Amino acid sequence: MSQLTLDLAAIAHAFDIPGTFVSAHPTGSGHINDSYCVTFHHNAIPTRYLLQRINHHIFRDPAALMQNIQRVTIHLAAKLANNFPAHPDAHRCTLTLIPTRDARPLHTDHFGNHWRTYPFIEHAHSFDIVESPAQAYQAAKAFGLFQHQLADLPAPRLHDTIPDFHHTPKRFAALQQAITADAANRVPLAQPEIDFALSLQPLASILLDAQLPERVTHNDTKFNNVMFDDRTGEALCVVDLDTVMPGLALYDFGDMVRTTTSPAPEDEQNLSKVTLQWPMFEALLRGYLASAGTFLTLAERHHLVAAGKLITFEQGLRFLTDYLAGDLYYKTQRPAQNLDRARNQFQLLTSIEQHEDRMNRLVESLEAEMTQASP
Repeated sequence: MSQLTLDLAAIAHAFDIPGTFVSAHPTGSGHINDSYCVTFHHNAIPTRYLLQRINHHIFRDPAALMQNIQRVTIHLAAKLANNFPAHPDAHRCTLTLIPTRDARPLHTDHFGNHWRTYPFIEHAHSFDIVESPAQAYQAAKAFGLFQHQLADLPAPRLHDTIPDFHHTPKRFAALQQAITADAANRVPLAQPEIDFALSLQPLASILLDAQLPERVTHNDTKFNNVMFDDRTGEALCVVDLDTVMPGLALYDFGDMVRTTTSPAPEDEQNLSKVTLQWPMFEALLRGYLASAGTFLTLAERHHLVAAGKLITFEQGLRFLTDYLAGDLYYKTQRPAQNLDRARNQFQLLTSIEQHEDRMNRLVESLEAEMTQASP
């Protein structure tokens, strides 16, 4: 048995898991936390758990983060129990924290690493890339339901696990500072992208200026953060709750548009492949409004398309800022990868703008359908 397995066995035994440790191996495709599938035998039956090391360099207050997750998962479980008391898969529809043996939500090892454990969600998996509009619909519906179920989360306010995460004006200011500093001597290499970004400064504050209500939001609505049931193909559970915190509901929808509508990878160099796929956008919008539409305000619904533009712009700002600073935040495999990522986002933003009128007409049409359907 390797030293890593021995260490993971000791860490896993810190949690209130019955039975005998059998094995552990890395799992998942996440880039932030380290995740392991851990198997225990209990009464001769193998049971799997997800053991994760929280990246405390990014999440500076793991205790506060875990307080958020504990409150959110308990609330979601209560919602399921109240609304669907006989649901056969209720235990698979939300993450459930396994406490430590001294009843805490996380374990800190002797190296200062912070760990948590969930039961493994069996007979379900996630997809890194959306395969159809039907899948996009399911994912958007799941994220909308997630927001809706947390709309009445009791006080106090959740902790900000990453302060100002979607404060786009501050992201814009960071770009301006990076341009002035030019720490990596890259400004001349990115002048067209810099000019494009600077020309869109008014976009940075479009949602903040709209005075939209604060919600409990996921803040990382990539397609692979939804688990799909192997048997039915339906969205089953929203995962990766590290960034669940106060925010605007439309941040989540905007990030769905950014990450799901383009068929190209985020660092695609052939920008002709970067385009908004209309069937994917329509599926996202229909799915999101199917579950979130009834609690969104009129102002929120009217800014759905703007949210897609804003979050795509914001991510382009972040990639461009990191490129100018010398690739300090995002991992790269080649020198201009962050610049290619920024170009990719700005091209997608341009494509969204080309479809903007049609997108807004679809929002209006679905709003009218909702009005007619309401009693």
